[in-house]
Amino acid sequence: MPVNTKTKIGKTASGRRISSCSKCYVRDVCIASARSTGIDPAGGHLICTNGFCGGRTQGSTNAGIYGGTLNKRNYSRESEKIMEQARCRGEYPRLLLHSCCAPCSSHCLELLREYFQVTVFYYNPNITEMREYEFRKAEELRLIREYNAQVERQTFDGMHSSPAAGKIEVLESPYDPGVFMEAVRGYEHCPEGGDRCGICFTLRLQETARRAAENHFDFFTTTLTISPLKDAERLNRIGEETAEEYGVAWLPSDFKKKDGYKRSIELSARFGLYRQNYCGCIYSRQKRTDSAKQ
Repeated sequence: MPVNTKTKIGKTASGRRISSCSKCYVRDVCIASARSTGIDPAGGHLICTNGFCGGRTQGSTNAGIYGGTLNKRNYSRESEKIMEQARCRGEYPRLLLHSCCAPCSSHCLELLREYFQVTVFYYNPNITEMREYEFRKAEELRLIREYNAQVERQTFDGMHSSPAAGKIEVLESPYDPGVFMEAVRGYEHCPEGGDRCGICFTLRLQETARRAAENHFDFFTTTLTISPLKDAERLNRIGEETAEEYGVAWLPSDFKKKDGYKRSIELSARFGLYRQNYCGCIYSRQKRTDSAKQ
């Protein structure tokens, strides 16, 4: 599937304007996932009626998050608010979690399974060697089996988990590195973290959003924000734009916060997970090889 780098900013796939909800403090969540909306006769604002908060929306991108100011957003706190509200309502929204690898998903899954019905979507065409792809996928599935066994036994020794933790499902995806290679054609020589990486993030999140909308998930998000090498603001911006395009809610995140990355290292050691030393594509692998030689 070719990557679409020109998303429809500010609208869902149906053309409905999306703005920010002052009740739950999170942009796009209420309107993008709403089954229906109403109009507040007092202010003309769209009203969220999807059951997550019942709040009104405001027009600007950051309005309602920090009182309409342009302060830097705390994506970790935004996701906490959504989780707190779901728990208060006794609801477990359906979440499609794009996972890049088992180590990165370890903390994310430990946290998210307490609040959501989580389905893992392992979609990573950027991993351009099939052997590497299959090994990382096998590790992901092994970790999920371990976590689900904990839920079945109701034993969470050494875990930051409670009886509220739910079992994790998996949504399969085909391995197609040609999609990635075509998407980044002409960007082969970009530095790590540059435009090529942005195209890669967009490619993976667009497919995750498409599958989330197709399967009627309430939210989608990615494990990528747990990495200290990944820009959470950039990933959340791509996620929000993609949410607007496909009409499904983006769960904001910065999983590295509150020692999330440190926890992922602890969990990787606990379960003996394979921790790769490069992102996945041939370009990041070459950079790692060149750095090792210096």
